[in-house]
Amino acid sequence: MPETPSAARRSERARAAILNAATELIRELPNAKLTVEVIASRAGVGKQTIYRWWPSKGAVVCDAMLELDSGPDGLALPDTGDIRADLLPQMRGSVAALTDPGFESFLRAIYIEIQQDPAPGALYRERLLLPHRAAIAERLTAAIVSGELRADLNLELALDLLLGPIQSRWSLGLGGLDEAYADAALDAALAYLRA
Repeated sequence: MPETPSAARRSERARAAILNAATELIRELPNAKLTVEVIASRAGVGKQTIYRWWPSKGAVVCDAMLELDSGPDGLALPDTGDIRADLLPQMRGSVAALTDPGFESFLRAIYIEIQQDPAPGALYRERLLLPHRAAIAERLTAAIVSGELRADLNLELALDLLLGPIQSRWSLGLGGLDEAYADAALDAALAYLRA
């Protein structure tokens, strides 16, 4: 007689099916049409199964995005002694992520959700945004210590100057996001950060 799968295995299969369904649907539907009901239907589970693990659609979207972005734990920027060379891959990588149609749909969905529900916003900041900012801040601090950047640098302002232009251009749909723009934004920020 075949062995019945354990509840834990069934639960993990259902969880994976829900996150896979959410991932597919985020890429297929506008956020307004993405609902818990639609995700449940695609995953082959009941709505209650989703609500057992997630309090809202936003929480499902956030977890799906975190699953997609499950790179290595921790982020460390290189320290070659050249702050521009060390930050350039980050700036260009941000542009590449924001203009990748597959990843951009996740970002648009999560940005909508975090405006409406503080829980996924907190998770997004804790797991993605703040670690990324902390890694850049760590590299900026080393550049201050080495004399590459001004001693009186406000790190929060520096992070906003580096990341803000690309983020703003993307969120407002202004286009023109490419490596040349990333390079120019970095050079403009460094002109102030080095002054």
